[in-house]
Amino acid sequence: MIKKTVLDVKEALKGVTNNMTLMLGGFGLCGIPEQAIAELVRLNVTGLTCISNNAGVDKFGLGLLLQKHQIKKMISSYVGENDTFEKQMLSGELEVELIPQGTLAERCRAAQAGFPAFYTPAGYGTEVAVGKETRLFNGKMHVLEHAFNADFAFVKAWKGDEAGNLIFKGTARNFNPNMCGAAKITVAEVEELVPVGTLDPNQIHIPGIFVQRIFKGEHYEKRIEQRTVRTKA
Repeated sequence: MIKKTVLDVKEALKGVTNNMTLMLGGFGLCGIPEQAIAELVRLNVTGLTCISNNAGVDKFGLGLLLQKHQIKKMISSYVGENDTFEKQMLSGELEVELIPQGTLAERCRAAQAGFPAFYTPAGYGTEVAVGKETRLFNGKMHVLEHAFNADFAFVKAWKGDEAGNLIFKGTARNFNPNMCGAAKITVAEVEELVPVGTLDPNQIHIPGIFVQRIFKGEHYEKRIEQRTVRTKA
């Protein structure tokens, strides 16, 4: 039996160096790899290209890396909750590639599946398509988009076993599954780490073949971007 468990986040991030391209799962602050991000901050690696739906908020998630100017380029589909992101982008300090959300997901999935590129109608006729190959299919123009080429993918799951099989919980099953296996090395942090054979095979979302390292994270904050409560009647 192949065991992919590592002792802790420090061991899980061995090999991460400056100027790498990293994928980071999550949507907003939901399902983000909190422990991996904290370790990236501690390692103080710089010149990073980060592929993520968004960049967290000012004092949490990828916002922590932005505050220390560790990120050179963000490839995202949404930037609206992070003032630091906005300031660095407008000043030209941070290079930003904004792409349609579905295209972001599919570029991850294409890398996961081993497809080098694909055509999509999303973005045709806009700035997204500038400089890209276009082609007509069934009377509709499409844009050629290339699969991502990342060094590491960091994902967060609810449960995992020692072979790397993963189960995601609720809306944390967002960009995380598509990023598994979409980079040279996929690192999964989980809330519960169990022996092989414990998980119901019918409930597994990602098989362990897509994961190279897995560890049990501790003390997840699970912050909410915009906490909204109903006022009393």
